[in-house]
Amino acid sequence: MTTADAWSIKPATALLVLADGSVIEGEGLGATGDAVGEICFNTAMTGYEEILTDPSYAGQIITFTFPHIGNVGTNEEDIETVNMAADSGIRGCVVNASVTDPSNYRASRRLDQWLKSRGIIGISGIDTRALTALIREKGVPNAVIAYSPDGKFDLDALKKKAAEWPGLEGMDLAKDVSTTQTHHWDETTWKWDAGYGKAGAAEFKVVALDFGIKRNILRLLTEAGCDVTVLPATATAEEVLAHQPDGVFLSNGPGDPAATGEYATATIKALIERGIPVFGICLGHQMLALALGGRTVKMHQGHHGANHPVHDHTTGKVEITSMNHGFAVDAKSLPDSVEETHVSLFDGSNCGIRLKGKPVFSVQYHPEASPGPRDSHYLFKRFTDFMRETKKAA
Repeated sequence: MTTADAWSIKPATALLVLADGSVIEGEGLGATGDAVGEICFNTAMTGYEEILTDPSYAGQIITFTFPHIGNVGTNEEDIETVNMAADSGIRGCVVNASVTDPSNYRASRRLDQWLKSRGIIGISGIDTRALTALIREKGVPNAVIAYSPDGKFDLDALKKKAAEWPGLEGMDLAKDVSTTQTHHWDETTWKWDAGYGKAGAAEFKVVALDFGIKRNILRLLTEAGCDVTVLPATATAEEVLAHQPDGVFLSNGPGDPAATGEYATATIKALIERGIPVFGICLGHQMLALALGGRTVKMHQGHHGANHPVHDHTTGKVEITSMNHGFAVDAKSLPDSVEETHVSLFDGSNCGIRLKGKPVFSVQYHPEASPGPRDSHYLFKRFTDFMRETKKAA
């Protein structure tokens, strides 16, 4: 072996090809092939498996700013996708350090094996700080992520695919990740050395509209005393009311809220008119704002992480929250009947609303803390308090 051979660089086995034609080389992991999507970055230091199975990321390629992704492996308990047939819809993942063998007693597989089993393409060896800085400066780019073990790529075809992808604006992705059938949920939250529990006696009947709902949201609703029935995103008001709910939950989900709102807002309006308590998060928050006369806008870089400070105007407190959204409610578009309750302390964007005089409210962030801090668990109690008061007044 010559000195030149000893120092030769292996050919790249994975590429990130941006819509502007830029090419970033790295080492492939997970599934082979290529996929197109929007690149965002997530600043969370924990919970990568929950992030990778969050349906709100459908159509996106996630760049993790924390360098050591995969170090605790994966397991079958931390998956957040409810609709396993549709999977989470994530297009790919970008990490800095190579994936190592897991170091955690709960691990059942390495991250790269797990990614391959779920058809997710990954790339490592990337300067994720530089990529994050690019996104912050120029906004979220469309891109193709590709993995070929032999290092052979049709670069022209990949550039063309990246340049021609239309982006998330105008896309209704909720129907792609939503449940296709009505089903009941009875699992409660995870406990140390006990795993997940089962629901006991329930005080309230709740219908959850699934725009891409996460499992831990359903667990917290169940633990709060709710008998939960999950309906597809396209459910009508009549289909919801047939279950005689005490309250309706509007879930998180992916895509452009204006596109999903073309069919969802009519249902939400009808439910509000019936006086039923309504609680929404993330896409559900945006759906509620649209139903109440507001509008939504595409964000420059979005909010993705487990460390976002939010000010609650109703209590004066600051919560550290988990967020995952690329669209936001335009607070200036809200009618006088709607009060802004929460704002981001990062950029002042809207993070919560309530309908004055009605048991109807929503937040932009994820109070279920999967992953993320638990500062916002009180919102589930707020929802049950509204249902209890509404039942007493009936």
